[in-house]
Amino acid sequence: MNNQLCYLTYSANDEAWGTIITTAGFQHISPHASYPPSQHPKNYNFCPQNGRILNEYQFVYIVKGSGTFISDHCKKRSVKTGDLLILFPGEWHNYYPDIDSGWDEYWVGFKGSYMEHLIDKHFFSPENPILELGISSSLVNLYEDLLQTANNEKAGFQVMLAGILQHITSTIFYKYKNQSFADAYILDKLDEARRMMKSEIEHPSSPEEIAAQLGLSYSWFRRTFKDYTGISPAQYQIQLRLIKAKELLSQTTLNITEIAYQLHFENGGQFSTFFKKREGLTPKEYREWISAANSKE
Repeated sequence: MNNQLCYLTYSANDEAWGTIITTAGFQHISPHASYPPSQHPKNYNFCPQNGRILNEYQFVYIVKGSGTFISDHCKKRSVKTGDLLILFPGEWHNYYPDIDSGWDEYWVGFKGSYMEHLIDKHFFSPENPILELGISSSLVNLYEDLLQTANNEKAGFQVMLAGILQHITSTIFYKYKNQSFADAYILDKLDEARRMMKSEIEHPSSPEEIAAQLGLSYSWFRRTFKDYTGISPAQYQIQLRLIKAKELLSQTTLNITEIAYQLHFENGGQFSTFFKKREGLTPKEYREWISAANSKE
């Protein structure tokens, strides 16, 4: 594949969208070649002896070769094929391929409130700038789509790039999250726990009972389940009950009290309070809304 370098313009309307793409590209660095190539603009270029500081975020995906990375928050570390480097604005960093291997890299640079929100919520952090994703054809394809869109520069291209970047970002997080749960034993236990919860919605076992049936300590089970799913076992069960409640309200003629008892609530009032707190509508209002929506089809 030929090297591609894109440095992009954007408007005030593009900035209002929440994300603008400043640069994107691919470059092949042969063994013993100088790095980085000299064709980059001065504000992006740097020498491996000094490093640099950017005023934007970048995702740099190494798809071949190996090298080194270091930053203000990260001691010098080796980089290998399949690693993704996250560069943060205002953060000094330096990275370069090994002289004997070179490397192939994709990158995208961007600014905006979308990424700032993710940083604020601790989805990504300068303390963990190297994510070991492995080689992902879906991620490579997204970079290719982004480069093609950037090169065409059709009307509204920045908005389209922002959408592709969101897909790239979610793919990065998804793959990183699942890489950290590669232990088959843990995954089997979590899958079995979720199967049990889904089969027992109307008469649920407590999270403590589920842990005991799986031969796990409750504290380990709760912590690991939340790390993997993002919610506690109890919250997962609550969401399953809500999904089932909406199904019964929209697809059956059971009255509110009957649904309440079927879902193991003490009475219709408790069920209505539970439902409205999460949906903003009472069960009766939800059923009427669904009925009205269906009558328009």
